[in-house]
Amino acid sequence: MRVGYARVSRKDQRLEPQRDALLADGCERVFEEKVSSREVDRQALQEAFDYCREGDVLVVVKLDRLGRSLRELIDQVRELEGRGVGFRCLKESLDTTSAGGKLIFHVFGALAEFEREIIRERTLAGLEAARVRGRRGGRPRALDEGKAKLARKLKDEGGHSAE
Repeated sequence: MRVGYARVSRKDQRLEPQRDALLADGCERVFEEKVSSREVDRQALQEAFDYCREGDVLVVVKLDRLGRSLRELIDQVRELEGRGVGFRCLKESLDTTSAGGKLIFHVFGALAEFEREIIRERTLAGLEAARVRGRRGGRPRALDEGKAKLARKLKDEGGHSAE
C-alpha cells in the first residue's frame, strides 16, 4: 500500500497540489498538515509513520516535505527501512524499494556522515588552536573571584537574602 504525506509550512499555502500528485501516484491514504518542518511535533507525519506497515511505501512529493536537513531525512528513511517500509519521493525520482534507489540514498547518507565528520574535525582543531593561544571557551564568568568570595561569605553567614 502507498501512503502519502503532504505538508505545507504556512497557513496560506495550499495542500491540494501535493494531495493530487500523491493520489495520482496511487496513494490509498494521504496524511496532511499545515506546520513548519521546524516543529518537533508534526502530528500527521507521526500518524503516517504509525499507519505504515511492513511492505508499505511512504510517498512524498518533495524531499523537503519530510525533513529540513539531510541528516533528518536519512534518520526518517532509516526508521522506515528498519520497519520494512519503503520510501518514495516523486519530484526527485527517489525510490528505496528498488536497488538503485537504495544505493542513491545510501550514497546521500555516506556524504552526510562525511560532512558531519569534517565539521567535527574542524571544530576540534579550532578549539585546540584557541587553547594554544590561551583562549578558553564557554560562558564568561559573571563575577570576578573577589565578588564570588564575598558572595560565598555572605551566604555562609546567613541572614542575607538573594534579592
